[in-house]
Amino acid sequence: MTEILQASIAYMFETVGLNRVMASYMPANKASGRVLEKLGFEREGYARKYLKIAGNWEDHVLTSFINPNGE
Repeated sequence: MTEILQASIAYMFETVGLNRVMASYMPANKASGRVLEKLGFEREGYARKYLKIAGNWEDHVLTSFINPNGE
């Protein structure tokens, strides 16, 4: 997962020209949190009842990664 995300982020920054990429994950999903942290994502907030999944509103941790080569 880390490798494909690294390639995807590089594409978004270098080819598409994005300034930032955002990702969210459910707090109980520690593995996703570790992957995003390893990639350089920073926590920006906590969204209560952010998405309805399997009939339940679930909280999410909000993160982003800013293009280090951006202007």
